[in-house]
Amino acid sequence: MTFLTSTTSLSTGLNFSISQARARISDVSQEAVTGRRANLVTHLNGNIGKAFISEKLVESIATQREQLQIRQTRLDIVQTSLTFIQDTTAGIGTRLEAALGLGDTISLDIAAREAEGAIGQLFSTLNTRLGDRYLFAGDATDTPPFDGTDQLISDVRAIAASAAGTIDFNAQIDAYFDAQTGPYQQGIYAGTSNISDADSINAIHPALTELVKGLSILSLAQSNPNIAIIDNDPTILQTAASKLLAAASGITNLQADQGFKQERIEREQNTLNTEETILTLSFEQITGRDQFEAASELRQLETNLEASFLVTSRLADLQFLNFVR
Repeated sequence: MTFLTSTTSLSTGLNFSISQARARISDVSQEAVTGRRANLVTHLNGNIGKAFISEKLVESIATQREQLQIRQTRLDIVQTSLTFIQDTTAGIGTRLEAALGLGDTISLDIAAREAEGAIGQLFSTLNTRLGDRYLFAGDATDTPPFDGTDQLISDVRAIAASAAGTIDFNAQIDAYFDAQTGPYQQGIYAGTSNISDADSINAIHPALTELVKGLSILSLAQSNPNIAIIDNDPTILQTAASKLLAAASGITNLQADQGFKQERIEREQNTLNTEETILTLSFEQITGRDQFEAASELRQLETNLEASFLVTSRLADLQFLNFVR
């Protein structure tokens, strides 16, 4: 009876050890595959908070990087749009001035039509959006800034036709485009003057407005229909051509500002990359498990488990034989 009790006690102990070995094999198998400690609470001996803080910081960096990438994409699109506007309008004023100087009415008409066409391309470019967000509409990000050029061209022609002279024409044009309550900013432009996003530019930025103003005046030089004030005072066109040059310089400054923002975001991204590397290494040191070491331990555990099974089986046989005797 004493022998039976001893073998039973030993068998019970082995069964407990087998159960522990199976649990350990499960953990080590996971560690061999993932390279992570399966039971951080046990491994860190109560200091698990440090590991979770590192993990949360790495997740926070991923969120910040995503936000920076969105900003970078917007800035890239705006920069590309400004470059296209520069390329589209470059040389129009110079060509029109040359035609004026030579008295070349055909070339003057071509340049004037080119100016009108450039307004359409400019408006189309300023209607650029990223997803559902219009990038040049100020805070009205769900609204396209412009809806065609017909009303603008009609208004400018009406001003030219009704102006009492050059001074009156220039005053009316400036009021039309530059006044915050004027027709251009309150009617032609459908966005807002407010900009909550520091990275954004709205379509009524002075440089862009000056560009549209100059192109609109140059478009009046078309031969059909002739406009008396333009025929009588060519300095109006010369002044408008000068406005285009000034506007081009303003847009170049805008591009430079955007470039500084792009560089700043790139620096922030590099800083995040460095922080992420440091935090990831720290997290790896705290929670990592050498996979080769885990695989070696797994093989040893499996060998021990097989031996335990063998001993348990033999003990069971001894118990049965002793019972029969």
